[in-house]
Amino acid sequence: MNAVLIVAIAILAYIVVSQIFRVYELIRELDGPNDRNTIVTDTENKVMANGFVMFMVLLFAMFVYCMEVYWPLRLPDAASVHGAKIDDLMNFNFLFVTLIFLICIVMLFGFCLKFYGTKDRKASYIPFHHKLELAWTILPCIPLTFIIIWGLITWNEITSTPPEDGIVIELYAKQFDWSARYTGDDGELGPLNYLLIKDLNYMGIDPKDERGQDDIVVKGVFHIPVGKSINLQMRSQDVIHSAYLPHFRVQMNCVPGMTTRFHFTPTKTTAQMREELGNPDFNFLLYCNKICGATHFNMQMDVIVDTEEDYKAWLANQKTVTEKGMIAVIEDLEENTSVVTSGLALK
Repeated sequence: MNAVLIVAIAILAYIVVSQIFRVYELIRELDGPNDRNTIVTDTENKVMANGFVMFMVLLFAMFVYCMEVYWPLRLPDAASVHGAKIDDLMNFNFLFVTLIFLICIVMLFGFCLKFYGTKDRKASYIPFHHKLELAWTILPCIPLTFIIIWGLITWNEITSTPPEDGIVIELYAKQFDWSARYTGDDGELGPLNYLLIKDLNYMGIDPKDERGQDDIVVKGVFHIPVGKSINLQMRSQDVIHSAYLPHFRVQMNCVPGMTTRFHFTPTKTTAQMREELGNPDFNFLLYCNKICGATHFNMQMDVIVDTEEDYKAWLANQKTVTEKGMIAVIEDLEENTSVVTSGLALK
């Protein structure tokens, strides 16, 4: 409510000031042309120059205020290995842009103060200056090239081949919830087929494929161990969703008909984050970051980062899809389902 009131006051002030200047222009038109109205004096130029400096001070004050208010609202430090590298890159970019902003603003308004018009000063006309143009083209390219190379190196590290000993977890998205599927004792995820989606088998797991019978599917919350590579495989049942784990700096689209992948290594347990933030109710969260329908805003899932021992204990207590009855043999499948399954199963 306060923000709306501030915006309304700002708009009203802008309208009032605009109308005052408009009235002033109309009065000058009624007075007719004369030297007093058409010639700008040195005093008026100096007032305008000082006004620019005052505006610069106000601009800096607004900048400091915004930093004071909104900087604490940013995400906490990343809780993954690659997330720390992304944060370093983002912080460097932010500091670099802030430095350039301060330099440019000081030069812009400083020149207004130093070179305001007087009767004894004549402006120089320089139609082109090759050395100056070369300088302001090359100088920005040097830090930008450094940033681009740094970004490419970081991106290549993030998207490198995941470790073979990583924990494979499938995130399955559908309007408007998430499911997480773990490999069973065989270390493989069973294939999915949309033609088999029915009742409890909402993921379309093939009941005749042994690789899927020991898989573990959880909803509402899923667990991962700290210090281990988490190899995510992402699917969607209906529309494009986006798996977004902000505290780990992870985001990847979930696209119907295909599997997308991303891997990361958590560096902080949920307990450590709760202690660090002073919030005993904190949980890592999985969001959908793609507007996917009416209740998109509520499509989220808790993520618990455990020690490796706690993770193994939690996983051992989970039921397989067979034990949950998710892939009980469906008797009323069409005769050609088995043929289609073998041809279209997503592996």
